[in-house]
Amino acid sequence: MAENSIKIVIQEAIKVSMKSGEKEKTITLRMAIHEIQTAEKINTTTLNDSDTGLIIQSMIKQRKESMSQFLSAGRDELAQKEGREIIILSEFLPAQLSEEKINLAVKEAVENLNADTPQDIGKVMGSLKTSLQGKADMSLVSKIVKESLTKKI
Repeated sequence: MAENSIKIVIQEAIKVSMKSGEKEKTITLRMAIHEIQTAEKINTTTLNDSDTGLIIQSMIKQRKESMSQFLSAGRDELAQKEGREIIILSEFLPAQLSEEKINLAVKEAVENLNADTPQDIGKVMGSLKTSLQGKADMSLVSKIVKESLTKKI
């Protein structure tokens, strides 16, 4: 895969969505490109697919939080809009690991680090972050790590 290919794919998707009149998709993808370009300006470098994926994951996380707040406030139409944006952005993420594979990775990390108490959560998360970042929802990874280390007590 060519460097920065996610960005190129998003730019092409913007053109397609504009031609087909998908206004909401066009706006969402333009926001993604803006976030990517902002990060490139800050870092003064072109981002690779991994970094671009992290930006998209961050945007999805923000929308999930907004969606939750809108639902609790009874603003269903705004929550649905956030949900549609999540679906649009998710198309550009690399395939995510299944919960089963995350469980295996957590189990392996816990065993390798001899972690057995909740105080070891940071150590386990630190080792998993490098291998799973961009491939898995890190909040799910964190939840699984906490569950596995609190069961051992």
